[in-house]
Amino acid sequence: MKIFVRDKEFYRLTAGIAIPVAAQSLITVGVNMADNIMLGQLGEVSMSGATLANNFINIFQICCMGLGMGASVLTSRFWGMKDMVSLKKAINIMYRLTLSIASLFFVCTALGARQIMHIYSTEELVILAGSGYLLVSLPCFFLHGSTLTTSLVLRSVGKANIPLLASVCSFFINIFFNWVFIFGHLGAPRLEARGAALGTLIARVVEFTVTMGYFFFKEERIRMRLRDLRMKCADLTGEYVRISIPVLISDTLLGIGISAVSVVMGHIGSAFVAANSITMVTQQLSTIVLQGISQASCAVTGITLGNGDVKKAQQQGITFAAIGLIVGLTGCVLILLLRGPIIHAYNITPETQKLAYELMDAVAITVIFLALNNILTKGVLRGGGDTRFLMVADILFLWCVSIPLGAMAGLVWHWSAFWIYIMLKIDQFIKAIWCLFRLRSGKWIKKIKGAANAHE
Repeated sequence: MKIFVRDKEFYRLTAGIAIPVAAQSLITVGVNMADNIMLGQLGEVSMSGATLANNFINIFQICCMGLGMGASVLTSRFWGMKDMVSLKKAINIMYRLTLSIASLFFVCTALGARQIMHIYSTEELVILAGSGYLLVSLPCFFLHGSTLTTSLVLRSVGKANIPLLASVCSFFINIFFNWVFIFGHLGAPRLEARGAALGTLIARVVEFTVTMGYFFFKEERIRMRLRDLRMKCADLTGEYVRISIPVLISDTLLGIGISAVSVVMGHIGSAFVAANSITMVTQQLSTIVLQGISQASCAVTGITLGNGDVKKAQQQGITFAAIGLIVGLTGCVLILLLRGPIIHAYNITPETQKLAYELMDAVAITVIFLALNNILTKGVLRGGGDTRFLMVADILFLWCVSIPLGAMAGLVWHWSAFWIYIMLKIDQFIKAIWCLFRLRSGKWIKKIKGAANAHE
């Protein structure tokens, strides 16, 4: 097979999904960077508290990503098959699970914000700042959960512009209200870390209104309306569980694993946490295009297989893998070029600055494998329905290799920041190579049944 597909429609469809998603990711990174810089002006305690609190919130977001991406595997395939009844039923199951998970996180956070922060840090001031951030953010579990999963469904049918519009609106609102409430401008109280959470909450309300308002009242492809939320979905539940639940389990354990990595970092010290928060934003900035391509590859693969063209899907998978390698190498170069200006934009101690430089070097190497890995695991192989294999890969390498080695390197062996980070991310290296062999085998392409034939 050739490395690159020679089909203009393939690139048009990929770009039509990837560009809006990448632009939305750029906005998200911009908000995170602005939050970090604003909180960084107050010192490392506020920035570390908000960063660690967001690590817990990220577990919820990753759960929602798992639900949304699991549903999008089905919705993109059903869209290719033109089975709109099954498509709507998959969305309904997704919403019901999202509401259940949001309720669980809401109750746990409301009752145990301080206990949650104790898991991430032993420094009292960091715990105080982080718990305040979590309590202000409580409504975001319902708002952002609904918005995030709906956005993923829209992208799976090639409709990525509305989530982008919602993010543009929330971007400006978030920046403005963060400025107002973090520092106490325009007569508002100075809330510091809680001010960042309040700014984000206001932005989430706007994002929810735009996305859900469009989806239920204006959208014409899926034509999901409020009355459709009453649909009975029992006949699709088995197929949804088979395909989507492994994605939820995989992404949830991945989120918990990332949070466990943060626990290791938090116990190393606030300087390490602050340095890592700077590198996280830089890594996101360097892989913005990757996020768009990953989601585009999942949707395009699902649509192609829904049309019944297995050979074409295999060829497209090879092209996506090649694109992933190119994006990873580009991201590596960008990190090395931008690390100095970005680090010096923060008001941090010389110790934290030194750690940040070491972590940047590690991120530059890791991002090459991360790019290839994400496009395969979150895109092509997932779009092919190979969700059980990916669940095993995520659990095995993260929990059995990365977290134990990272914990030993940071808390027992006391290695340098560079090698601690490499050990914490070693699963990305292994998984990228393993998934390349899986792609080549063709075993990742699975058959998916609609509601009408789910029991055949």
